[in-house]
Amino acid sequence: MSKREQFLAGERPEDVALFLSDSFVEGEGDGLAKHGEQVESGVILVVEGDQGRSVFKTATGMDAMGFAKRAMGTEGRIARDLSGGECPECDGDAEFVFAFAEEQNEEVGGVYGEGDVIHAYSYCDCGTAYSDKWVAGEAE
Repeated sequence: MSKREQFLAGERPEDVALFLSDSFVEGEGDGLAKHGEQVESGVILVVEGDQGRSVFKTATGMDAMGFAKRAMGTEGRIARDLSGGECPECDGDAEFVFAFAEEQNEEVGGVYGEGDVIHAYSYCDCGTAYSDKWVAGEAE
């Protein structure tokens, strides 16, 4: 099972996952691409939380948690494999996705009582930041 599969199953709650489109990894050599999993339109990295937030800031110029807070205001659809998303404002492509897992919390209830929850935040090439969340292991 790959790191991404483990993350999506809720088995790596200490890690974060990042999707960076080809435009973010082109020209920077093999650095990020060789550490991640190549997908159709970019690369997905699953790394320890603090390191992942640092990689996110270096690649995007944004603070990961500040970006997540901004994206929470707009709901969109992010691919369950983290390889992109569907912008609620246009037909544009996801430039990047930042995701983390939150362990099941039955006291909170709702989706959090159903299992570990994946929180994902995406940035579209039109400039829209949006979010999605789902129970780990849930199919699209």
